[in-house]
Amino acid sequence: MKPVYTILKRELKSYFASPIAYVVLLVFLVLSGIFFFLYLQGFVESQFDPRFQFFKERINLNDFVIRPYFGTVSIILLIMMPLITMRLIAEERRNFTAELLFTSPVRVFHIILGKFLASFSFFGVMVLISAVYVIVLMAYGNPDLGPLLSGYLGLFLLGGSFLAVGLFSSSLTENQIVAAVISFGILLVFWIIGASSDAQDSILGYLSIINHLDNFTKGVIELKDIVYYLSFIFFGLFLTHIMLESEKWR
Repeated sequence: MKPVYTILKRELKSYFASPIAYVVLLVFLVLSGIFFFLYLQGFVESQFDPRFQFFKERINLNDFVIRPYFGTVSIILLIMMPLITMRLIAEERRNFTAELLFTSPVRVFHIILGKFLASFSFFGVMVLISAVYVIVLMAYGNPDLGPLLSGYLGLFLLGGSFLAVGLFSSSLTENQIVAAVISFGILLVFWIIGASSDAQDSILGYLSIINHLDNFTKGVIELKDIVYYLSFIFFGLFLTHIMLESEKWR
């Protein structure tokens, strides 16, 4: 797996050599911080609102802060993730290094895996830095740890799915903006495909990429949700592999 590590290290250096990475990181932290503060402020105000006095015992940090926060972060990631992945392969084509890379002794699978792990590592840095908000909440509040940890697990699986689609989109073109738009379009389709109430319990509801995050934010880890996200990641990388292999033998 040395080739994978070499590509991973190369891609990570490229990320932090580009201003786009810092802009994405800053925007993500600012937006997630603003919404976290708004949800927390709403929770604090509800403690003193007479309208909530009869439900005060049922009001908890997880339902009023943590779950909405994870839902909002997932929307932010829907917009941000295509910006992280758009350059992974498209830039290789634009710089005329794609042919050299894909005809090298390194297997295409290793190239794809290295690039995916590099983008996932950058995504992990984003999420871990933003976790400081939750750490502060734990220091001064008493949220249920179970839904918190399962929520982060779901968020990482969701992010991995976004990245796999983004990597595939980047393999389709040499234009980074086009790659980002294609990625966003594909993700948006899988986001809204099961949005209607009638589709929630149907096959469309199962295919919806956001529906599977809900159980994680409730503290429920179901095998079907894990299998869905892992399958989504696998097919994203598999389609990327087919695309690059077909190009390699042209």
